[in-house]
Amino acid sequence: TMDADHSKSPEGLLGVLGHMLSGKSLDLLLAAAAATGKLKSFARKFIKLNEFTKHISAGESSKAASVRALLFDISFLMLCHVAQTYGSEVILSESSPAGEVPFFETWMLTCMPEEGKILNPDHPCFRPDSTKVESLVALLNNSSEMKLVQMKWHEACLSISAAILEILNAWENGVLTFESIQKITDNIKGKVCSMAVCAVAWLVAHVRMLGLDEREKSLQMIRQLATPLYGENTLQFYNERVVIMSSILEHMCADVLQQTATQIKFPSTGMDTIPYWNLLPPKKPIKEVLTSVFTKVLEKGWVDSRSIHIFDTLLHMGGVYWFCNNLVKELLKETRKEHTLRAVELLYAVFCLDMQQLTLTLLGHILPNLLTDSSKWHTLMDPPGKALAKLSVWCALSSYSSHNKGQASTRQKKRHREDIEDYISLFPLDDTQPSKLMRLLSSNEEDANILSSPNRSMSSSLSASQLHTVSMRDPLNRVLANLFLLISSILGAKTAGSHTQFVQWFMEECVECLEQGSRGSILQFMPFTMVSELVKVSTMSSPKIVLAITDLSLPLGRRVAAKAIAAL
Repeated sequence: TMDADHSKSPEGLLGVLGHMLSGKSLDLLLAAAAATGKLKSFARKFIKLNEFTKHISAGESSKAASVRALLFDISFLMLCHVAQTYGSEVILSESSPAGEVPFFETWMLTCMPEEGKILNPDHPCFRPDSTKVESLVALLNNSSEMKLVQMKWHEACLSISAAILEILNAWENGVLTFESIQKITDNIKGKVCSMAVCAVAWLVAHVRMLGLDEREKSLQMIRQLATPLYGENTLQFYNERVVIMSSILEHMCADVLQQTATQIKFPSTGMDTIPYWNLLPPKKPIKEVLTSVFTKVLEKGWVDSRSIHIFDTLLHMGGVYWFCNNLVKELLKETRKEHTLRAVELLYAVFCLDMQQLTLTLLGHILPNLLTDSSKWHTLMDPPGKALAKLSVWCALSSYSSHNKGQASTRQKKRHREDIEDYISLFPLDDTQPSKLMRLLSSNEEDANILSSPNRSMSSSLSASQLHTVSMRDPLNRVLANLFLLISSILGAKTAGSHTQFVQWFMEECVECLEQGSRGSILQFMPFTMVSELVKVSTMSSPKIVLAITDLSLPLGRRVAAKAIAAL
């Protein structure tokens, strides 16, 4: 069939190719061809098929255009797969007339990332005719979907790299929104997967040349292109083509993803398509998807597996801060008590997708922003504010207990020496003098002189965690210590508001969880001076609570507790 005249029965040939794509048929055929020494001739047939699609009839119908697009796409993907699996030498022709190098060979040699091959994103091969690039950018940006009739796919694949550069520059300069980028990437991957492969090939070369702080949008675009588009208007065999495309992209991106510590999930070739791929609407902004899914699970009262996979995809696409920030906003919109309590339980379940990173974001960025910005204090009213305090404590306790499980080192174990001279050397009466503790806690980022300055006195920030010499280089420990310092300053401030009520709810939840026997005490990061402020709160003014929130294993903790109880 592959040797027959392609122009006579392209539809029949397409059916054969579609059968080859299903399951593990392609890999078995390639393995058989390689074992019998026929792999090179097998690859040449796909080269000829790919070249055949350059010929366009004058009055091409939409059906003929679809078949031609599919023949180009399948042959291109198969050739990429062969080159990555068996080496590019299998594809290269031994001899060809001058000026008649097939399109795929040209693209593979100049544009396709391979192991040990460094591509220059500014190479002339990535800079084709500017007129063709401009028309392609306009087509991708203005059309609802990619046109097929009279489309020269080999030219589009050669022009897509320069088009992506223009689109990326427009996005970085604020000319295009993220929604526009979604529409463009949907157009690129919606009909033929080969355009997405060519686009990612250039992006991989481009990312290598960027600094760490410049890579975000390029990597985000790779994510968008690697995520399959499912809709009613996709061409035949899309599921099968996507599996091969994903395998190709995974090979292409392996090195650059490792270098940038980025994760993109690719399905494995030869496996059935993942059933949750098609859950994201093709042309709907991801923020709207997040809001609608959260609303649905809140109404149901439980998170089903379908929603979990959508949340996981959105976390992967939008990033930790975007995901956490928008879900917190959804929580703060709720005004009914029963809904907020249900939302806390659901969000805690969703946050288990990446509890450690989401907790760091929640406690280290989102809560401080809410507590220090007076224009946002109204969002912390009861019941949503109380619910957020509960969620924050649950996440903090969960992350801290799991993070520190079995990790106690000699430095992190409690100090059993109770020699008063040792404690005096740790925190001298004169706060302006650098102390032994300040020198212990100073890191590369923080100079001991800054730590021991009058603006950050020992008496206002000393906590049990410091006396236990808990490492402040650990991100979670540092975030917890900073959060409790902020809470302490709010409790001791002369003005009060809903943010003050929020920190009281936060502390009440800490005590309640402590009484229920939660593992891992985050209260050790609380400054000792907070105890006298907390006992002024009516709900926390009892000896039992004072004894619960102070570390009685320390002489200073016992003195602070005794003083607070005496003042009740």
